[in-house]
Amino acid sequence: MTDIEIADQATLEPITKIADKLGLSDDQIEQYGKYKAKIDLNVKPIPDKKHKLILVTSINPTPAGEGKSTVLIGLGDAMNQLNYQTTIAMREPSMGPVFGIKGGATGGGYSQVVPMEDINLNFTGDLHALTSANNTLAALIDNYIMRDNKMNLDPQRVIWKRVEDVNDRALRNVITGLGGPMAGVPRETGFDITAASELMAVLCLATSLHDLKQRISRIVVGYTYDKEPVTVGQLNFQDAITIILKDALKPNLVQTLDHTPTIIHGGPFANIAHGCNSVLATQTALNLSDYTVTEAGFGADLGGEKFLDIKQRVLGKHPDAIVIVATVRALEYNGGAKLADLNEEQLSALEKGMANLNRHIKNMQLYGLPIVVAINHFVTDTDKEIQMIKDNCAKQNVEAILTDAWAKGGAGTHDLANKVVELADSPSEFTHIYDVQVDDLQTKLEKIAKQIYGAKEVSFSRKAQNQLKRFAAYGWNDLPVCIAKTQYSFTDDQKQLGAPTDFVFHIRELVPKIGAGFIVALAGNMMTMPGLPTEPAAVNMTIDDNGKITGLF
Repeated sequence: MTDIEIADQATLEPITKIADKLGLSDDQIEQYGKYKAKIDLNVKPIPDKKHKLILVTSINPTPAGEGKSTVLIGLGDAMNQLNYQTTIAMREPSMGPVFGIKGGATGGGYSQVVPMEDINLNFTGDLHALTSANNTLAALIDNYIMRDNKMNLDPQRVIWKRVEDVNDRALRNVITGLGGPMAGVPRETGFDITAASELMAVLCLATSLHDLKQRISRIVVGYTYDKEPVTVGQLNFQDAITIILKDALKPNLVQTLDHTPTIIHGGPFANIAHGCNSVLATQTALNLSDYTVTEAGFGADLGGEKFLDIKQRVLGKHPDAIVIVATVRALEYNGGAKLADLNEEQLSALEKGMANLNRHIKNMQLYGLPIVVAINHFVTDTDKEIQMIKDNCAKQNVEAILTDAWAKGGAGTHDLANKVVELADSPSEFTHIYDVQVDDLQTKLEKIAKQIYGAKEVSFSRKAQNQLKRFAAYGWNDLPVCIAKTQYSFTDDQKQLGAPTDFVFHIRELVPKIGAGFIVALAGNMMTMPGLPTEPAAVNMTIDDNGKITGLF
């Protein structure tokens, strides 16, 4: 059966019963129908819980992804089946990938979060609220420039873009304000996808409604003719934008097929944003649980690093254990195998691709945290391939455990669950890759590129070099950095698979995200508005007269 067929056959528990498992009263949730709810922002920690945190990340994937969410959900189910009281914390899907190539983000097979269609489409309206808030701010800025522009905001130096929750390459570069004096001031701008917007990052890093408003007020929307930054707070737009987002700030509660409580909130991409669910979602799960299982997008070089170097500093809690998801398919792909041949046993490609896994292991070990590798099983995997991965990991002093979450749900993930509990209950000494206060922006970027990616050196465009100087003058040197790069490679070139060395990492531009609290570095030709593939997933979707959907995955 397909994912959506499995989800359609599931018997869901009322969301009030799922809330009760977490000790939440009816007054602490706001129901969105029978199976979805938002959680009150003022949920207090339950004192007798262990409050352990497990981070699930992965190696560099194939274009279709390698089932990290499926393993995450199976792990959460397995831990509850084994009486380790656990809550899952995940990101919300963006409709860009849902209708593009990657599909949704609710897991697969018998390890899914439900209601699957709702979560992958409109859910509780969070991404729509973010889109509206972002574009309201854009409209306010353009109106301000046209009306009086007392701050002398330079129309050609406005950096705030509009957004849509779709993959639409035609909107990457546009001209607005055409049509005469009353239509606005003509200027070049563009659209980002909502998941890459600063407001998405702000929502995901805010710790309260007050903090949300303060972060929004710090957002830099552009520069004056004298090249001085202009913020939302200086324009006095922060309250209006906060009002639009007041409900979206509340985390969402749903369930897995096995009725494990799952908090889904916030959906920044990890290749062009920081790739983690909201601090409020993770903190709420931690407050109510012995164990919280969470994820970070794409490979450990992207979401994993950003969780540990960006989100952790706000959350104030580091993971107690890390799971690195690997597949035979992705390792063979990183070893040079063609996509069309990934269903065949290719031991030589697998052996070469192991370098990718080993670098991710080494990188996560730099943070001082215990690690386990989860081999996400596909039906085409052979015993020789699985054993080769286990033998390789043993040489790295890391255990590799076969999981079968897609076919068996939590029952296929018990061995991983027991190992994760063992690791999470063991002592560790966490450290960051860079010192956010001591290291300047250039040093931070170089440390990530060299220590995590394996670069020989970092090349900064002339524009980026000038921005480094200006940002230092603005007092932004003490912020974390968020590198936007391809998810398929440690380099800025998606064709360089495996574990390249002796390469130059290219940073072309820096973007201040002062409300979010970090500086984005755009590497290579990375775009903040994705495009659709030759055959989008949308063309294979159908809906009948009764509203039954097929083709959604």
